[in-house]
Amino acid sequence: MSSLKQIEANRLNALKSTGPRTEEGKRRSRCNAIRHGLTAETIIAGLEDPEDYESFEATIIADYDPTTAVERELVLRLASLLWRLRRATGIETALFQSVMQQSAQFQSKAISGATANLLRSQVLPPDKSALNSSNPGPAQKKQIAESFLRLNETPSNPIARLSRYEHVLWRQARQILITLKSLRSRSKTGRLKGQHSVLDPRRPLFFR
Repeated sequence: MSSLKQIEANRLNALKSTGPRTEEGKRRSRCNAIRHGLTAETIIAGLEDPEDYESFEATIIADYDPTTAVERELVLRLASLLWRLRRATGIETALFQSVMQQSAQFQSKAISGATANLLRSQVLPPDKSALNSSNPGPAQKKQIAESFLRLNETPSNPIARLSRYEHVLWRQARQILITLKSLRSRSKTGRLKGQHSVLDPRRPLFFR
């Protein structure tokens, strides 16, 4: 485990780092997350913003404030898993929206004129979809339920596969949290034992 002096020295060195100053240097720095390291396995190039992930990762690090190299690696891994779980939620939303749009388009082909426009407005409101409504009405709930059934009837069954994917991610995240808690508990116990061995008045003293 790093000593207090080592931790303080690392913090001071981090403050001295100015990072890239030129536009070219900043551009390369933004691409670091895509090119290598744990983030490279997390960010989907071209679809997700590395800066968004770096901000998300920094928030997780600040929440857990790792003090050792092992703790930091665990926290970085936890950030990666939580980011994937957020992505899974977005995938689920996109699946439902896709099915609802396909349903609206299919029904619109059988109807023309004002009736088709009315149907589209009921299924997919122009300002917000049923999935984005905080309190969907009966018609919206019905559309979501029907979309869920259609997705389950699809041969590839994307909802079930997505559910298994989320389950694996949550299991890994839970294991990391348990490991972090165990490490910190042992570290705290070790510090307390060290303090007691020095400060305990019952400890026998020997003089030469």
